[in-house]
Amino acid sequence: MNRSVTRRAVLSGIGSGAATLLFRASLAPARTFSPPDALPGVALPELDLVLRAVSDRILRITVTAAGEPFERIYSDGSLVMTSWPEAMLRSGVSNGNHSVPWGSTIIGVQTNPLRIGIHAADGRVLQSLRFDSAPARISFLCGDVPLYGLGAGVHPFDRRGTQDAMQSGQLGDDLATFGAHLPIPWLMSPQGWGLFFHEPWGRFDFRGEVGIFKPDEAARSLDVFLLLGDTPPQLLQQWAELTGYPHLPPIWALGYQQSHRTLANSEEILHEAKTFREKKLPCDALIYLGTGFCPSGWNTGHGSFTFNEKVFPHPDEMIRALHRDDFKVVLHVVNPPLNLHGEVSDAAPGSSDPENAANYWTLHAPLDRIGVDGWWPDEGDPLSKAARLTRNKMYWEGDQLTRPNVRPYALHRNGYAGMQRYGWLWSGDVLSTWNTLAAQVMEGINTGLCGIPYWGTDTGGFIPTKEFTAELFLRWFQFSAFCPLFRGHGRTWKLRLPWGWEMGNYGPAELSPEVAAEILPKADDLHNSSVERICRRYLNTRYQLLPYIYSAVEQTHTTGTPLMRALWLHYPQDAQVHSIADEYLFGPSLLVAPVLEPGAKLRAVYLPAGQWWDFWTSKQVGGNITINREVDLESTPVFVKAGTILPSGPAKQFATEASAEPVTLTIYPGSDGNFVLYEDDGTTFDYQRGHFTRTELQWNDIEGQLHLRSLSGPARQPRRFRINLPGKKSLDVLFDGSESTVSL
Repeated sequence: MNRSVTRRAVLSGIGSGAATLLFRASLAPARTFSPPDALPGVALPELDLVLRAVSDRILRITVTAAGEPFERIYSDGSLVMTSWPEAMLRSGVSNGNHSVPWGSTIIGVQTNPLRIGIHAADGRVLQSLRFDSAPARISFLCGDVPLYGLGAGVHPFDRRGTQDAMQSGQLGDDLATFGAHLPIPWLMSPQGWGLFFHEPWGRFDFRGEVGIFKPDEAARSLDVFLLLGDTPPQLLQQWAELTGYPHLPPIWALGYQQSHRTLANSEEILHEAKTFREKKLPCDALIYLGTGFCPSGWNTGHGSFTFNEKVFPHPDEMIRALHRDDFKVVLHVVNPPLNLHGEVSDAAPGSSDPENAANYWTLHAPLDRIGVDGWWPDEGDPLSKAARLTRNKMYWEGDQLTRPNVRPYALHRNGYAGMQRYGWLWSGDVLSTWNTLAAQVMEGINTGLCGIPYWGTDTGGFIPTKEFTAELFLRWFQFSAFCPLFRGHGRTWKLRLPWGWEMGNYGPAELSPEVAAEILPKADDLHNSSVERICRRYLNTRYQLLPYIYSAVEQTHTTGTPLMRALWLHYPQDAQVHSIADEYLFGPSLLVAPVLEPGAKLRAVYLPAGQWWDFWTSKQVGGNITINREVDLESTPVFVKAGTILPSGPAKQFATEASAEPVTLTIYPGSDGNFVLYEDDGTTFDYQRGHFTRTELQWNDIEGQLHLRSLSGPARQPRRFRINLPGKKSLDVLFDGSESTVSL
């Protein structure tokens, strides 16, 4: 049966003569299980309620037509499970009340109207959902704390008090500041619960005392998942159990990526690459825009897979030349081809039909074979959620057909819940303004809470404005250095080069002459040598931190905790951090507070409880306070929590550059601490076959001792660590995999 027909089957009339399935929200107080009586009624005798304990932390709540086979529930690809446990309750929705144990909780079911409450062992109501009639809606408790989620491109950080129509794409005024909207009907609360409205699609309203979900399309079933977690990381792990754990990217994807737009000729391509290496500016990937959004891109036409001979006259030779200089090559592509009716739909090649996706991938394969290392799939807004996700999946699985033991890379603008299994996301064509920079910090935090950890922005913003100055570019560059994706891109692209602000001209403007003259920097502003120097500092810092970042990414891969973390993930009992959206933890230990205002001399930074160290000065600061950290154009506040064992390496020119230098373990005293250093080849899937090392590092603050042991068997060969305490002389130790303790 056609999926689109199946999904439209009915909210108002399931089968011949079926009762209308409609809902009315409750106005119940936030923590009360028994809402007021429903409006007079609507009996629902021909519907079944099915409860399944997916685990002791994941509950599946399904309302279907009576006797509807469970297998008929629509699947959009977001769920990783392919088999489900037997129902622990199946009942007609008007067949009386029920009480069902679930893990350490009790599920209470009441009817007329249908209400489902989850109670803790002490009687507390953890969540209560009510299915009501005329108009159709589901209500649920929001509590008195912030509510997060609904995907990328949303605002504000706390979703309470807002509405969301759950539209996909680069939408109106929101795009300029918040980025493209990638809607995901997932919500999570610091009170320890999450809700995923799997089916049908709908809208949200959080303006009242309770949250309301309003289905806006008919379906054969209502399918909602309730997730619980004792801690925020546990809740995110349940989300990963349901929709998939993030993939482990190649380590080069965590290095700097330089995007190009309008290209003059092949000499320019090779010159830019050589300049990075000559200037000792670390970079791992060069990205080339396709023709269609610029006069001269890598291909011959919008959507084509044929190289533009003007800039890639001998593509295989040019790619080999770039590889010799240790650059990866990433190519930009646009929407999958249209169907016969001129529409991008679920039947379009590259969308939700696996056969069509396979056929579309064959256009990419020849370029894979000559050495293209990654893809940048743009657009895709008209695709359904299933089609967007299938497109994400195609770039992950298709690439492995050509290179089965090389981890793929794809940077998407669209996706859905579960895309973390396949690729990266960037925030879309945002404006170059200070407000946009501030909003992007919040967007990165919230996108991570929605299960998509590999995220980033166009450094500097995509569309230049009068605010696009060297200062804004540098502040954005500093922020991007502590984001999962570190990529320079935007119109007037040469100003996105680290040395672009000292060339005396801005190169191709990609704006009308009148607009360019009005908003772009004047020639006198393009002899600024400090920009390259400051960019180099942050590039070197990023590459020195790769041992820490890569280990944190492996935590993301195995736990679902994002790399860019809301403070409340680690400090859930501190109510002050629940609404903080302008600073975050980068990995488990680094607190980053980007400078978000022009001309700033001070940056207010809230430090949670405990002792902290200034990353740049190694000064100690007490926590549970807001401090004013002095800043200049070179500095963005970064703090390290006491007890951190921070692994770092030498400043490399690319992520996999060989080095004889040891990994440095910098210990920040003031508390006990631990860290697991993860290492593999950074490129292949051999880690899935046990080819990796995990080294557990434990710091005893009172004893002043560092304990090391291997968690993955004996080390293959002895290795050197350089152990460092701030302000003290370093100590080199040889570690052979046996448990050992170093006194400092």
